Amino acid sequence: MSGKLEGKRVVITGTAANIGRATALLFAREGAALVVSDVDPRARETADEARAAGAEATFVRADVTSSEEMRRLMDTAAETMGGIDAIVNNAGLQRSGAVTEFAEDDWDALMRVNPRSCFLGAKFGVPHLRRSGGGAIVNMASLAGVKGGPGMTAYSASKGAIVAFTKALAAELAPDRIRVNAICPGWIDTPFNQPAIDFMGGREEQANVIAASVPLGRQGVPDEIAAGILFLASDLSSYMTG
Repeated sequence: MSGKLEGKRVVITGTAANIGRATALLFAREGAALVVSDVDPRARETADEARAAGAEATFVRADVTSSEEMRRLMDTAAETMGGIDAIVNNAGLQRSGAVTEFAEDDWDALMRVNPRSCFLGAKFGVPHLRRSGGGAIVNMASLAGVKGGPGMTAYSASKGAIVAFTKALAAELAPDRIRVNAICPGWIDTPFNQPAIDFMGGREEQANVIAASVPLGRQGVPDEIAAGILFLASDLSSYMTG
């Protein structure tokens, strides 16, 4: 690889599998030092693989809905790596269902995990980015946050909140030389999307929707989204924020 993150110290949440894992391993190959986090212990394996790729990588368990644990994550990361240069707020939750039947507890869970995790990541991570003289935040939003669909009212609302939060935070932190961007994946082939697939009626119906609505006619894969996150977290996008 070309070392696009050489010397950068990065915190990534939601790294046990899927896009988060792919991002952590790509960042490791590109020279970043990493603190990876999740409530799923498989994220330890992600840290192990990152170290095998030659990176400094540490696993810190943290519940992204907990103020106390997110503060500890950012403080531990800064202490372990000597500072923080970039934060990838990737952790997320997916639920689907008709609005008249959607459980209020599921609505609350989506709001508690998706936008709240980005808020807490910024609340406790920004002081460390300021001490580093600037940096980058990448928030995981979704196509659902800018384009709704049947069964996606709650998920779309939670991801739309991240889009709006990102735009406002970018304006707030620009004087600190902290760039804030969101990435909005569409259909990515991971188990994360299973609730939406079930609501649609199964994989055959999902394939029909993809054929009709996705110009490339296929789902993406985690590595393709990780490459976009790399762009946003690195100096390749040094004039992009909001």
